[in-house]
Amino acid sequence: MAFPMARHAILPRTAPFEDKERASLDAVLGAATPIQRAWLAGFLAGLDAAGGQPAAAAPAAPPKAAEPLTILFASESGNSEKLASDVAKLARKNGFKPKIVDFFDLDVASLAGEKHVVAIAATWGEGEPPARAMRAYGELMGDGAPRLDGIDFAVLALGDTSYAEFCAIGKALDARFEALGAKRAYERADLDLDFDKPAAEWIKNTLKALAPAPSADNVVAVDFAARAAEDEEEAEPSREPRVVEVVDHVNLNSSRSDKETIHIALEFEDGAPAYEPGDSLEIYPENDPALVDEILTATGLSGDDALRRALLAERDITTLSATTVERFAKATGHAEAQKLIDSGEAKAWIEGRHLIDLIQSFPAKVTAEHLATITRPLPPRAYSIASSRKEVGDEVHLVIAAVRYETHGRARSGVASTHVADRVKNGAKLRVKLKPNRHFRLPQDPATDIIMVGPGTGVAPFRAFVQERRAVEAPGRSWLFFGDRHFTHDFLYQLEWQDALEDGSLTQIDVAFSRDQPEKIYVQDRIDHHAKELVAWLDGGASFYVCGDANRMAKDVRSAVVRAYQQVKALTPADAEAAVAALERAHRYQQDVY
Repeated sequence: MAFPMARHAILPRTAPFEDKERASLDAVLGAATPIQRAWLAGFLAGLDAAGGQPAAAAPAAPPKAAEPLTILFASESGNSEKLASDVAKLARKNGFKPKIVDFFDLDVASLAGEKHVVAIAATWGEGEPPARAMRAYGELMGDGAPRLDGIDFAVLALGDTSYAEFCAIGKALDARFEALGAKRAYERADLDLDFDKPAAEWIKNTLKALAPAPSADNVVAVDFAARAAEDEEEAEPSREPRVVEVVDHVNLNSSRSDKETIHIALEFEDGAPAYEPGDSLEIYPENDPALVDEILTATGLSGDDALRRALLAERDITTLSATTVERFAKATGHAEAQKLIDSGEAKAWIEGRHLIDLIQSFPAKVTAEHLATITRPLPPRAYSIASSRKEVGDEVHLVIAAVRYETHGRARSGVASTHVADRVKNGAKLRVKLKPNRHFRLPQDPATDIIMVGPGTGVAPFRAFVQERRAVEAPGRSWLFFGDRHFTHDFLYQLEWQDALEDGSLTQIDVAFSRDQPEKIYVQDRIDHHAKELVAWLDGGASFYVCGDANRMAKDVRSAVVRAYQQVKALTPADAEAAVAALERAHRYQQDVY
């Protein structure tokens, strides 16, 4: 009964309408958006101007064009792209006409003609732009960038506080827009991995700041087709985490290898999600119980079972950043920890250390509330899917290398990788979520040749590519470059590649095992060796794919492709670089790097 009362409150009881009429008006106005109310205001104004006759009796004023809004995104994992879509949806409901532009496709010179710009940018690695944004970002930061006078802008920066250069790209873009003459409409936000709620609040406030002042005769043109498409999209089931069962768990390395690479097959009881080759699957891991217990012992909180459960599955207890140290010092009042911040030595001290090192190095009274304040939510880890649904049905296969190392006299391990390697066996349950990647896709035409470069676990999506091409009987050729340490111990999926060569789903494979000879050989060396053939494939229309390490491998592979063009076609370094850049712009050179 309370709900109807709230609805009737829209119109005062003294309104000159009967109860039934008032109820009808309340039903319409109660659910109306700002755009719908603005339209209704214009309609009523038209009635008044026509002496109470229907607005159609008088020439209707043309609707005011929706306010333009350009939404730029620079994304590596897809988070910035998703937020750009969120901005567009809310913007459309608030009278804007948004357009979303990937930095990959951005014509920097065209920015000068924009009116309102929202930029959402992730920082990759040690303060670098995402690979797809590299070209446009460089142009925007260069001397040839256009003046942006008359533009209102706002920047949302995404990052990870575990890296020294937190949100560096977003900060740089924010400063650059201002330096080029644009006016900051709303203050930049620098967000960590748990960005969902603060990002939603920032988007709402930014659009409010960018919105034009309302006027009494403001009738806004509405893109009803776009709104309908959004409503249909929002009606689709959201991609919530799902529970899967581990049905296969195999170490792909030999017992004599110094590596441990786990192949796991996950089964979905109610059907696998509609994933495509190139997509990733996020695993929601649990922390090492031994490390959790060590932290609880060090803080004197061993008897708190609820806290133990939270530290196991909900909180990030390994990442240590300058922000973590600041929060620790503030929460505990530890003078020496504060001195580490004040002296500027915190960034150097935290390198190679985890939360347990901080707690043990600066003993203090720590409560369960302190630990909640100091730590951040435990994020999922994304892994490239190594299977095609056309071949494995309702399963998803992943390839995960166990991360183990030692720093400051303590053994360390990767959270998700050792959870899978050490504590997950056949029959175990995992929480997972699909993470689509539309920027890493097989060619639409199965007759197109493909070249794949995937050393180590970077080979995962290419196993999916080969399975997919086998299932559809693709006539195009497939060439794989694979590398690891030792042929005998580390040749991942060796028998499968041999079978693929026999059935024709793989045309050629070239391998590089770095430790099998005195001089180290890598996949980029194999590309150098096959430069002439590789350029011939690319000139014939082949698409080129790279998956794996972003810091060195992916850069070295790209340099090798540039060298191939330079040598085979006798190009200058600049022209060879332009040839590879042209492949990238045509989406024929794609990377999925980490």
